[in-house]
Amino acid sequence: MAASKIAITIDDRMLKQLDLLVKSKYFPNRSKAIQEAVAEKLMRLEKSRLAQECAKLDPVFEQSIAEEGFSAEMEEWPEY
Repeated sequence: MAASKIAITIDDRMLKQLDLLVKSKYFPNRSKAIQEAVAEKLMRLEKSRLAQECAKLDPVFEQSIAEEGFSAEMEEWPEY
């Protein structure tokens, strides 16, 4: 995967916390720590967006679509 260099501005307090994580070998370097933080945030936003879109769905309508044609298929199934 291609990568790009960027410059960021970060609060001094956050930078000290970040450096402690790097020093304690939790992350190999600042760059990797920030990459993982951004990736996690993007994933959370995507899940949140999906949840918001799912909340807009009408469960009764979705159930009717899921079962559409199901009764006709049941008549074709053999009796056990």
